[in-house]
Amino acid sequence: MKTSRLLTALVLCALVLPAFAADKSTPPSAPPSGAASATPQGSTTTGTVTVEGQVIHYKAVAGTIILKNKNDKPTGSMFYIAYFKDGANPANRPVTFFYNGGPGSSTVWLHMGAFGPRRVVTEDHTHTPAAPYQLVNNQYSLLDATDEVFIDAMGTGFSRILGKDEGGEGSPKDFYGVDQDARSFAQFITRFLSQYGRWNSPKYLFGESYGTTRSAVLANDLETNDDVDLNGVILLSEILNFNLNADFPQINPGVDLPYEMMLPTFAATAWYHHKLPNPPAQLQPFLDQVEQFAMNDYTKALQAGSTLDPAAKQKIAEQLHNYTGLPVSYLLKANLRVTGPQFEHELLNDKDDLTGRLDTRFAGPAMDPLAEQASYDPQSAAISSAYVSAFNNYVRKDLKFGENWVYKPEINVFPEWDFKHQPPGAPFPLPFSPNVMPDLASAMIYNPDLKVQLNSGYFDLATPYFAAVYTMHHLPMPDRLQSNIQYVFYDSGHMVYAHIPSLKKLHDNSAKFIESTHGSAQ
Repeated sequence: MKTSRLLTALVLCALVLPAFAADKSTPPSAPPSGAASATPQGSTTTGTVTVEGQVIHYKAVAGTIILKNKNDKPTGSMFYIAYFKDGANPANRPVTFFYNGGPGSSTVWLHMGAFGPRRVVTEDHTHTPAAPYQLVNNQYSLLDATDEVFIDAMGTGFSRILGKDEGGEGSPKDFYGVDQDARSFAQFITRFLSQYGRWNSPKYLFGESYGTTRSAVLANDLETNDDVDLNGVILLSEILNFNLNADFPQINPGVDLPYEMMLPTFAATAWYHHKLPNPPAQLQPFLDQVEQFAMNDYTKALQAGSTLDPAAKQKIAEQLHNYTGLPVSYLLKANLRVTGPQFEHELLNDKDDLTGRLDTRFAGPAMDPLAEQASYDPQSAAISSAYVSAFNNYVRKDLKFGENWVYKPEINVFPEWDFKHQPPGAPFPLPFSPNVMPDLASAMIYNPDLKVQLNSGYFDLATPYFAAVYTMHHLPMPDRLQSNIQYVFYDSGHMVYAHIPSLKKLHDNSAKFIESTHGSAQ
């Protein structure tokens, strides 16, 4: 997505192929009358998807659930699309709640690019041509392993705050914040479980990007406040500690860890674009070497600050050149500290091109070749139109919902977003960059059976994979609980599913994770 320099972007399409099984629809259960309505809306349709050879018939519900305050007054209408496998026993069929991040992003990306029954077709690492787009059967939908619920955060998609004019008492401050956002999702999930009789189903959270931040807080909220134990949490492109983000480390001088964390992604990107002076044949052994350098010699050099000997500084710059392809003179001028946006602008600058941020395999023309840093993300520009166009067509024509409504794929919530967070054990919300590592650790301690799967792309410079690994290795919890965490890596970027081989791998890993973490027969 392209909300800010913080998380996701993407792809979807609009031609339904004749090979699709003919979908049947039933009249909407409640004809939609307006996007901001304190009355729940809903439309039910049916369809068929073939997942890796398995034909699955399903019921789709597109609708809203009304959130309320402590006085039982409406505050928001939260939009969702749920897919239920026909014939499955709801008492033991897993249910997974999906959401993207931002903050300020809808869940169009995970829905149309990864796990919905229909998938938009986009180019693998280049700009997808303009409409018409192609919508195809998604053979990597997770409906073979779980029922799916795609949720749009408040204000995005068809979700709307219900203020006085809409017959409610809601306001942005009820939803736009780290803690407020998680509480709204917790209320949505508990209301969904009641509405659909799914309290005894195995339950999973699947968040991408800022959605992983949400998952950490949400998992802890559900378990400690609502008595809802989860079977598993799947993290895609994780960011739990914002002090490690690659976009603005220069605004926090004296804290050099982000530079160390993003270096392996720089190296992977330079390898992909053939910019290394001595390119290795294989990526993984090379990254192992870069990781060791990052945590040892590079760390020591940065910690030395202005006391670093000039000869030692020259030696480190030369090694950084070997790992990143950037000129030694540039690295010295940057004081050995290159930010993500600077790298994106500089690596391909000899061709007046930029690399992507969300997926550095992508490249595009620089807006200003003389600028210091990238001014847009070529990956986001390459696929967003396809995703948004395809979904707008699909939700109205196939799911029979949202006619005359405006679907908002992304909104700018940053001016109103409350980044203060009260982690477990803190007496009040802390005025620091969000760090929700304590929340995930608390959830895993409170429920020692909780399993977590981390999925990261090597070419993700929005949430670098090495930072995600570092974060998980430093969760404040007993070491024995580390065995509850699985790690999976992909030859892709932030939206790993934009690369079809990685999408298949993501499906297979997620399905196996779900199937292995509950004891019920489906």
